[in-house]
Amino acid sequence: MLYTFKSKAAGNLIMLQQTGDRVLGIIGKEPAPKGILLPQDMPAAIAALEQAVLLDDRQRAGGSEDRADDPSGASTDDPVSLRRRATPFLDMLRRCHQADREIVWGV
Repeated sequence: MLYTFKSKAAGNLIMLQQTGDRVLGIIGKEPAPKGILLPQDMPAAIAALEQAVLLDDRQRAGGSEDRADDPSGASTDDPVSLRRRATPFLDMLRRCHQADREIVWGV
């Protein structure tokens, strides 16, 4: 499955299911084939995703820290950082929040 995140304030953003599920979980949304993120929920989503990115960066830099309690779902087997995977979604969140437009997927 692919997630296609859509908004009138930004171009479409496509993510593979594993990445989309991870990002949605971080921002407190239940991974699902259809959904909506309202502008009033975006500041908390941005903060949660930024926090998870910083945690992932620190753990990657440290190398040996335990990731068992990592809310971002980071995996030591994944060579691609959360920062790299989440940056396009963070950009979309910021644009949509500024324009006061929702983000939808699966519709």
